[in-house]
Amino acid sequence: MLRRVLLAASASQRVRGLITTAPVTRDVVKRFVAGDTAADALAVTERLVGQGLSVTIDYLGEDTVDPEQAGAVASEYVALVDRLSAASLTVGGKAEVSVKPTAVGLGLAEHGEKTAAENITRICAAACKAGTTVTVDMEDHSRVEATLRVVGELRADFPDLGCVIQSYLRRSPGDCEALAVAGSRVRLCKGAYQAPDAFAFAARSEIDRNYARCMRMLLDGDGYPMLATHDPRLVAIAKSRVTTIARDPGSFEYQMLYGIRTDEQARLAAEGAQVRVYVPYGDDWYGYFMRRLAERPANLTFFLRALSSRH
Repeated sequence: MLRRVLLAASASQRVRGLITTAPVTRDVVKRFVAGDTAADALAVTERLVGQGLSVTIDYLGEDTVDPEQAGAVASEYVALVDRLSAASLTVGGKAEVSVKPTAVGLGLAEHGEKTAAENITRICAAACKAGTTVTVDMEDHSRVEATLRVVGELRADFPDLGCVIQSYLRRSPGDCEALAVAGSRVRLCKGAYQAPDAFAFAARSEIDRNYARCMRMLLDGDGYPMLATHDPRLVAIAKSRVTTIARDPGSFEYQMLYGIRTDEQARLAAEGAQVRVYVPYGDDWYGYFMRRLAERPANLTFFLRALSSRH
C-alpha cells in the first residue's frame, strides 16, 4: 500500500510542489543525487572509480514533449561522455551512461520512436568513440515494447547497447529468455512504476520471486547480466548461483544506487565482484527521488527522520 501511495505521489504536481519547495528536501536529496550539473556528476564519478567501483550516470528527466528539448538532452549526454573521456574515466568502461527513452523523445506525439532512436544513436556514437557503453533505461509498462524495439534496432550498429528489464512486470521472464544471448547486456531491477494488476505484480514477495527467476535465466545465459538490487537475499542467491555454475566474476556485475548500501558496494568490490553505481544528476530529480522512497521503506524512514531533525 505504501509503495502505491508513493508512486502515485511521484506523478502528483501538488505533492511535487510541496516536496521540492521544502527547505530541508535538497539536503536529503543529496544522498541520492550527485548534484545539478555534469561537473557534480564528474566529481562523484572520480571518487567512486577511485574506490574501485564502476559508474553509470543518468541525466535526470523524463516524459519530454518537445523535440528540441529531446535533442538538448542528447546533447547533454554527448558533452558528458566527452568530459568523462577527457578525464580518462571511460577507460575499460569504468564510467558509462544510462538514458531514459522518454527523455530523448520516445513519448513525442509524432515520430517518438524515430526521434528517440536518432538521439540514442548520437549518444552511442559518442560513447563508442570514448571506449564506453550506453544502457537504455526502462520506464513504465506502456513503454516496454517501444523501448525494446529501439534497442533491438540500434544493436545492429552498437551491439553492446544495454537495456533494462523490471521484475515487477509479469512479462519479464520471457524478455529475459530472449535477451540472455551472447553480447547482450541486461540490467535486471525490480522496477518502481505503477501498473495494472494484469501487467504487474503488486506483492513484494511476488516481485522478488520473479526477480530470482529472471536472474537465474540471465546468469545461466550467454549475455552480460547487470544485477541491480540492494536486497541481501537476492545478492546471496546470485552468489550461490554464480558459484554453482562457475561463472567468471568478470562476466557479470552488481549494480546499486548512489547513496544506498555503500558498505555493501565496497564489500562486494573487495571480494572481487564487478560493482557499478547508478549516479543521477540534474535539477529534475523529483520523480527519481520519490521512486527511491517507494522502493525501500528504509529510504522513507531516512527522509522523515531528516525532516524531523530540522524542526
